[in-house]
Amino acid sequence: MPPIHSSPFMDNSAFLSLLRHTSSSSAATAAAKRPSKSSSGGGGGLLKMFKLFPMLSSGCKMVALLGRPRKALLKDHATTGTIFGYRKGRVSLAIQEDPHCLPIFVIELPMHTAALNKEMASDILRIALESETKTHKKKLMEEFVWAVYCNGRKIGYSIRRKQMSDDELHVMQHLRGVSMGAGVLPSPAPEKDTLDGELTYMRARFERVVGSKDSEALYMINPDGAAGPELSIFFVRSQ
Repeated sequence: MPPIHSSPFMDNSAFLSLLRHTSSSSAATAAAKRPSKSSSGGGGGLLKMFKLFPMLSSGCKMVALLGRPRKALLKDHATTGTIFGYRKGRVSLAIQEDPHCLPIFVIELPMHTAALNKEMASDILRIALESETKTHKKKLMEEFVWAVYCNGRKIGYSIRRKQMSDDELHVMQHLRGVSMGAGVLPSPAPEKDTLDGELTYMRARFERVVGSKDSEALYMINPDGAAGPELSIFFVRSQ
């Protein structure tokens, strides 16, 4: 199990404040933190690749380019996060402690791939999930019902998967040897390519930070060494 870093500076009030930002404050924050082109050092690699999904052809298979090694490409203890879905369908999120293990958390977000691409226009993406349960008998990521926020705006509710769907199992199987990357996967059913568009994905490594039993955060580790996370995922349980 990957090491979990505790931070006394992360509490529920800070998370809830983030969740309820207005869209204008989110845009202002993104503009303030966005590095200039002259100093970015080539940052934004994975998110920029993900935004190119509509331009990728069916012949561009990232898995084929990366290969299918039996061992992880990077031997560290970072958490693995994967955002995937059909171009005309909804986006799913899977969290794994290791790319070779089944996810510890899978959820279909209440937003479509096209909407997610628009949110990436600022090169900063923050996804927050808030559980409104009043009991604490479960671990945070074992909660089922989540309110979902994207860049400070509430977009709806989702239920964590108890069991993965065939499509989700298909994605995890094909990416079991991939530590990071973005691209197009072969569809488990060819007819879905026509109806829902190609099956796209973005996988990255995250630093996991635990503020308390009711708050956790995942900060994407930029592969190109750019300063500051481009993608952050927050989990919080209201009290």
